[in-house]
Amino acid sequence: MWSLSVVLNPLLFLLLFGYCPTVTIRPKEGWQVYSSAQDADGRCICTVVAPEQNLCSRDAKGRQLRQLLEKVQNMSQSIEVLNLRTQRDFQYIMRMESQIKGLRSKFRQIEADRKTLVNKNFQELKGKMESLQPLIPVLEQYKTDAKLISQFKEEIRNLSGVLMGIQEEMGAYDYEELQQRVLNLENRLRNCMSKLTCGKLMKITGPLTVKTSGTRFGAWMTDPQASPKNNRVWYMDSYTNNKIVKEFKSITDFVAGVESRTYNLPFKWAGTNHVVYNGSLYYNKMQSNIIVRYSFETGRVVTQRALESAGFHNVYPYTWGGFSDIDLMADELGLWAVYATNQNAGNIVISQLNPDTLQIINTWNTEYSKRNAGESFMICGTLYITNSHLTGAKVYYAYSTKTSTYEYTDIPFHNQYFHMSMLDYNARDRALYGWNNGHQVLFNVTLFHIIKTEDDS
Repeated sequence: MWSLSVVLNPLLFLLLFGYCPTVTIRPKEGWQVYSSAQDADGRCICTVVAPEQNLCSRDAKGRQLRQLLEKVQNMSQSIEVLNLRTQRDFQYIMRMESQIKGLRSKFRQIEADRKTLVNKNFQELKGKMESLQPLIPVLEQYKTDAKLISQFKEEIRNLSGVLMGIQEEMGAYDYEELQQRVLNLENRLRNCMSKLTCGKLMKITGPLTVKTSGTRFGAWMTDPQASPKNNRVWYMDSYTNNKIVKEFKSITDFVAGVESRTYNLPFKWAGTNHVVYNGSLYYNKMQSNIIVRYSFETGRVVTQRALESAGFHNVYPYTWGGFSDIDLMADELGLWAVYATNQNAGNIVISQLNPDTLQIINTWNTEYSKRNAGESFMICGTLYITNSHLTGAKVYYAYSTKTSTYEYTDIPFHNQYFHMSMLDYNARDRALYGWNNGHQVLFNVTLFHIIKTEDDS
């Protein structure tokens, strides 16, 4: 059965699970290979071996050591994931460094002879240089991160060696001390991994076409709060005059068209900007600014609440129309509503919502016109807005709710089927779900993370 990670992209599959070609490993007699990992260039970086089970089955310390080996194995796999993610983003930053160096030399040449150049071209090049300049400290930070990951890998290798020695000479090493070393390393690794939960959007790749079905407009989604084993897919065709939600147990069933359940909502929806979050569907009730929370478990509406002053029924839609006035979305920080009001002159308003009561927790007013936005999505509390729903669209504007500031961006993405009527981020999958002119597609995202070490705190 396919997992969602397999469908996302072969590249994403490599990043999440790693890839290790067949390697011939010949451990000593009575030992077996427990785990093996490689770096991004295919070189073996870590091999963990363990004794065959029958050698230690009668020994209590043997059982304890096997538990430690399992922990080392899990940490080794986690380090591999962390390493591959960092290597991918590091390569991207390295390419940016070469661009910076190239622009720097050109900029110096222009400065020396700027009187002979057209002022417009000079200012344009100078602007590019200024936009790339902040990436220099970013590159330096990534070099620091790479050193941190190398330290983790070295400690894993040392622990593996210690464990092998103990198996050969039981009692030669203090078990309690060894266990403490494993726990300390495990805690440090967990803290390091937790710092990768959020980041700044740097790049969008894809799309991967998962399926072709339905009308030109619609929505499909998974629950970012669901467990890794729960990959149910929900499918909502059209942007109006419909209230049928189809459920599929997995991506595999979705592609094959094998429905597991159908829900008949009590109210028709408006637009395509729905979201499933923690087992509930949140959608905009047709011809109103009311948000409805519908529980898939009970099959009933849990709560509904009007989004005060929000435009609806094509008063403030996205550029493609389709009653897309109210956009509901979720990210690492919770549930959000994106809309526009008369009070904010038709510009986009961002509100964070309480998922249980739908009450507004906080609100931010932007200066970006809702009618000039193609689509938008939230990542780590930052709203990213595209400038069109058609070919040539790019992420053009970003508003941070953390700092209440905005910036203009230039992040292109491939609008393969020419018309985008849904684009939503899923924090669990680190992917953008899109409805692209009757095609259900997925985009990979590259986020920039800064891992702060103990020396930085």
